[in-house]
Amino acid sequence: MVRSPVRTGLDGHVGRQPRDNAGDIGEAVLVLPVMTTPLVETGLVEIAPGLLGKLSRLRPLLSWVIGLLGFLALILAVWHFGSLERTIELLRTARPAWMLLALVVQAATYVSAAIVWRQALGRTGHPRPLRTLVPLGIAKLFTDQVLPSGGISGTMLAVRGLIRRDVPPEAAMAAMLAGLVSYDVAYLLVVLASAAILRLHDRANLPLLIGVAVFAVVTIAIPTAVLGLKRWSDRQPIPWLSKLFGVTALLRALAAAPTDLLKSPSLLAQITGLQLAIFMLDALTLWLSFKSISATPEMWMVFVAFAIASMAATIGPMPVGLGTFEAGSVGMLSFLGVPIEAALAATLLLRALTFWLPMLPGIWLARREFGRS
Repeated sequence: MVRSPVRTGLDGHVGRQPRDNAGDIGEAVLVLPVMTTPLVETGLVEIAPGLLGKLSRLRPLLSWVIGLLGFLALILAVWHFGSLERTIELLRTARPAWMLLALVVQAATYVSAAIVWRQALGRTGHPRPLRTLVPLGIAKLFTDQVLPSGGISGTMLAVRGLIRRDVPPEAAMAAMLAGLVSYDVAYLLVVLASAAILRLHDRANLPLLIGVAVFAVVTIAIPTAVLGLKRWSDRQPIPWLSKLFGVTALLRALAAAPTDLLKSPSLLAQITGLQLAIFMLDALTLWLSFKSISATPEMWMVFVAFAIASMAATIGPMPVGLGTFEAGSVGMLSFLGVPIEAALAATLLLRALTFWLPMLPGIWLARREFGRS
């Protein structure tokens, strides 16, 4: 559905004032341009329930069916090339102590994500405590997984949640834009580092390098497209771009978001470092999953497998990454010499912690965000 363009009345003026409340000590607070158009007229909050309602019909169901079929194909491959019984035995004997530690590490990823938002919001002069941001992060993850839309549905929920926490619309959008850019930068660094490690160990090949190149183009294109729209804010969005990202109104809202936070090298360094920490914690969770089944591949193998699997899930044809991530992880680990049964067992344990388990609180938290008056 094509909506009318979002007009925010931004004038691009940047000001600074001394910080006199919570936030980064010694840093200045960025004074963001104010959106003169009421938020409901921009469609930012208005389209969120409609978007989720639209996505919650046929498309998500088809996405899950395709993803489950991909996962089934992986199981059949393991059954053919390895021992499915051995995989089940490894899962059955997984040691709870290591899994509990992995759960703690995984919980730290949500705290890191919340700190990213807190740092960004602090620079706008509207800091919020972590205890209110962590649940929002869990709800965003759940929404992105259940309503696959390239991150659009989760971003809508996050912005809506920040606004309901009395964050001004322009500050909420600026924080989301800073989070998007820092995430893409960190993601690209992780994938490039994994490719360099494979090259160092003489394991890089042409298909992998092609995949990394495609991923780099996609990763750079997303924030570039959003920022590029600011130069044509009075025009209709490019049709193919709107179709690619799914929602014209969100692109308009992101494009209209103040970019002052992106002009702060210290802030970008901080939040990009936090995004990198999230990737490292996820890789550590996979390593701990291996420890729970008494398998100990080298840490660089685990890091590379997680990065390549994440890349495959991002650029692969399967929505939600279901099946694609598992295949990428198992395939890379097996390529690096890890037994395929152990690779599948550890990957399934990781996905249980990062994909399935968060859905339990995510259902309640997402309903709470959209159910508030």
